[in-house]
Amino acid sequence: MNEPVLAGLLTDKYELTMLAAALRDGTADRRTTFELFARQLPDGRRYGVVAGTGRLLEALPQFRFDDAACELLAEFLDPDTLGYLRDFRFGGDIDGYAEGELYFPGSPVLSVRGRFAECVVLETLALSIFNHDTAIASAAARMVSAAGERPLVEMGSRRTHERAAVAAARAAYIAGFAASSNLEAWRRYGIPAEGTSAHAFTMLHTRRDGPDELAAFRAQVEALGAGTTLLVDTYDVTTGVANAVAAAGPGLGAVRIDSGEPGVLARQVREQLDQLGATQTRILVSGDLDEFSIAALRAEPVDSYGVGTSLVTGSGAPAAGMVYKLVEVDGMPVEKRSSHKESHGGRKEALRLARPTGTITEEVVYPAGRPPRTTEPCRVLTTPLVRDGEMVSKPDLGAARELVASGLRSLPWEGLNLSRGEPAIPTTQIRA
Repeated sequence: MNEPVLAGLLTDKYELTMLAAALRDGTADRRTTFELFARQLPDGRRYGVVAGTGRLLEALPQFRFDDAACELLAEFLDPDTLGYLRDFRFGGDIDGYAEGELYFPGSPVLSVRGRFAECVVLETLALSIFNHDTAIASAAARMVSAAGERPLVEMGSRRTHERAAVAAARAAYIAGFAASSNLEAWRRYGIPAEGTSAHAFTMLHTRRDGPDELAAFRAQVEALGAGTTLLVDTYDVTTGVANAVAAAGPGLGAVRIDSGEPGVLARQVREQLDQLGATQTRILVSGDLDEFSIAALRAEPVDSYGVGTSLVTGSGAPAAGMVYKLVEVDGMPVEKRSSHKESHGGRKEALRLARPTGTITEEVVYPAGRPPRTTEPCRVLTTPLVRDGEMVSKPDLGAARELVASGLRSLPWEGLNLSRGEPAIPTTQIRA
C-alpha cells in the first residue's frame, strides 16, 4: 500500500529558488542528469546496502504542489514559477541499483535524467529517503551477519519519529531482519509483526502484599496462548522463569531477557528451562544490542534478538552522507571540483566483477552505454526504474531481501569483519 500523500513541501527552499531562477533565464528546460552517490562510507564500514528505492518510486506520483502549498509559496515565488509547480509531474527517466544491492564509495546508486526543472526539485526527497534507509539497512545487515542463522526483530519505533519508524522497519526487513514490532509496517509492507508485553504489564499485577508476577503471566497466557513470549526479568530472573513455566507449562514459546548481562543470564535461563522440562522454549534477548554485542553472544544459548536504539539512531546507523550532483548538461559532462567534495562528470553505469567462485573483486563505474571489456564473470548493476515518469520496476521486498543475502555471501571474508577497515572491494572509475 502507498504512503499517505507526500506534499511537494517536503523539500528545501533552495530547490524552488533555483527553479525560479532557471525558469526566468531560460535554462530550466536544459536536459540534465543528476546522480546520487556516497563519496565515502561511514567510519568503520566496509560496504553499504541500498534501501529506499521502492519508497522513492512510491513517492514520485504523490510529489505535487496543491493550491494550499502554492498559496504559501507565493510569499517568495513569482507567478510563473507557481504556475509550473501547480502542473508539476516528474516526466523523466531514473536508473539505479536495485533495492538490496551492496554499494561502495562512488557507486552511482541513482541516476535521474530529464529537464533541469523537474530533476532539481527531487533532490531533497531522494536524499532524505536514501540517506535514512541506506543507513538503517547497512547497520541491519551487519547485525544479521553477526547473528548468523538466529533471527532478529526490529523494535525501534519508540526511539525515532513515528513515520521514520515505518521506514526503518522496512529497511531492516530488506537487510534480513525477520520481523518488526511496528504495526504500520505490517499493514503497509506485509512485514511480520511480533510483540508481547512490557514490564508495565507485569507490575500492573501488584497487590497490597507485593508483586504477583505469576498472575501477570497467567493472564498473558490465557489471552495469547502458551506459545507467547514472557518477559522474565521484571524482578528476579530465576523466579521469573519458574513463574513463566508454571503459567504456561513446558510448551511455553519463549522467554525474553531485557536487562543484565545477557550472556550470563542466557546460560542460566537455558539450564533452568531444561531442568523444568521446557527444552523447546526459546530465549529472546533485547536491551541496547548492537552488532558487537550480538557477535559476542554467538556462543551463548540465545535463539533470537530484539534490536531498537542502535538500529534506528544516528550513533548505530550513521548516514553515508549521500549527495545528489549534476553530472551532465545537454550531453556535456560537468563536474564539481571543490576540494574533498569533487564529483565525476558524465552519466555513468556500473558492473561488478567476481571470481568464478562468486566472490566479488571489484566494482567498475563507466560512462553510460560503454561497458569495459572483461573476461571475468560480471553483473551489470544499473537497471531501469522509471521511464517518462512511469514506474517500470515495481518494489519487491522479497527480491530485495534475497539480493542483500546473496550480496553478503559474495563479499570477501574480510568484508564481513565488524572492525574498522577499507571498503570490502575497490571501486574503479573509468573516465570518458
